[in-house]
Amino acid sequence: MAHIQSQRWLMPRRSFLRGAGATLALPFLDAMRPLLAQGAAASFPVRMALLYMPNGVRADRWTPQGEGAAFELSPVLAPLQRHREDLLVLTGLQNKASFTGDGHYVKTGGWLTGTTITKTTGSDINANGISMDQLAASRIGKGTRLPSLELGTEPVAHGIDTNVNYTRLYASHISWKTSNVPLPCEINPRVAFDRLFRERSSGAEKQASDDRSVLDLVNADAKRLQGRLGSEDKQKLDQYLESVREVERRIEQEARVLAARENLSLDFFKNLDALDQRITAAMGKASREEEMNSRPRFDHTEHCRIMTELMVLALWSDTTRVSSFMFGNDVTNRNFSFLDGVHGGHHEISHHSGDAGKLDEYERINRWHVEQYASMLDRMSAIKEGDGTLLDHSMVAFGSPIRDGNAHDPKNVPIVVAGKANGGLKTGRHVVSPAGTPLCALWMGMLEKAGARVDSFGDASAPLPGLA
Repeated sequence: MAHIQSQRWLMPRRSFLRGAGATLALPFLDAMRPLLAQGAAASFPVRMALLYMPNGVRADRWTPQGEGAAFELSPVLAPLQRHREDLLVLTGLQNKASFTGDGHYVKTGGWLTGTTITKTTGSDINANGISMDQLAASRIGKGTRLPSLELGTEPVAHGIDTNVNYTRLYASHISWKTSNVPLPCEINPRVAFDRLFRERSSGAEKQASDDRSVLDLVNADAKRLQGRLGSEDKQKLDQYLESVREVERRIEQEARVLAARENLSLDFFKNLDALDQRITAAMGKASREEEMNSRPRFDHTEHCRIMTELMVLALWSDTTRVSSFMFGNDVTNRNFSFLDGVHGGHHEISHHSGDAGKLDEYERINRWHVEQYASMLDRMSAIKEGDGTLLDHSMVAFGSPIRDGNAHDPKNVPIVVAGKANGGLKTGRHVVSPAGTPLCALWMGMLEKAGARVDSFGDASAPLPGLA
């Protein structure tokens, strides 16, 4: 009763900090929740994130030892040890619809749809189904500012892969709004940040707002709100605003590095629209250079960390409840020589032909991807929501649509899911399913936990057993 008496007011869930040219959706605060639901997991929505890793894994170093709760993480998955109790490591799943076709494209294009893509060398691409993230967005994204958020690191691939006679367009998309409408990934951190927090205007007003931090723009509104919040909510708001500002600083730093490398003038740097175009163009150039195994011009680790941090901010603020991220395009040959012991491009190394040296390099690249995933889980587990954390109220899947990159094997695909989905998932386990179990059964289970239940999906007619 003492708590109820101290509660002076309640905020609408859809609350924002506003300023000239900026709008910040607020994270969940105690002042937003009905008193009787205080601390209850059910008062928080389930968020869903899907992280795609290209080119498969070193299969003999991926699968944990042991089953159920009595398992030990494998060498590749070892960076997830601190999150062991938050994990479901899933073995035995496959996307049967991807068995047809050579190479990568049919696997990547159908990873989240459970369908077989149409083979074409033109622009008439067709996944023959909607992806599970977009199905979720159509059901649970109606009440959020963005139904979904798609992020990546490489521009849309073009041309024809003459080795298998598929258009390379399939390499760049895992999210399909309709069968023939893929959603491209935003690869420019500043554009993604602005999409979350800035209001695009024009002319002098736009220039004035773009030159200032979004926190400066909403500062007056933030001060007014802090004067009404309790101590715990003030701390939550401060943590959120500092996180937004830290990402903004890192994006600015990356832009300044690019400006310096391109010998851009300060006036050009202030023209952020032109700089955005230059960043995107340079990313495309870097991608082409990497195909020739030259050193990338961007710090790939920092780029990925910024993008996953933007995902966290979007989920934390409930700007969206559905997000996906591609570490790289299908068949990417990004140069990973920035890792000790790695010399060359990702796709080339994944075709190891059993060579011990290449297998070691392949494993190091796999482990790097897992480390980035672990870093995202670190952030989510540090964000308190009620009696739990953002990670407790989310599902974060990480995996690849092929197992061994050398064999393009679509069976027993590597997949991990972190987060408890508001108690809907029983984590801390290695779930071994019978060989041939549909990957789509996992997608059905995740859709159900997110509040977007379906009667069937792809080749699955029921959710994967043993998730809860």
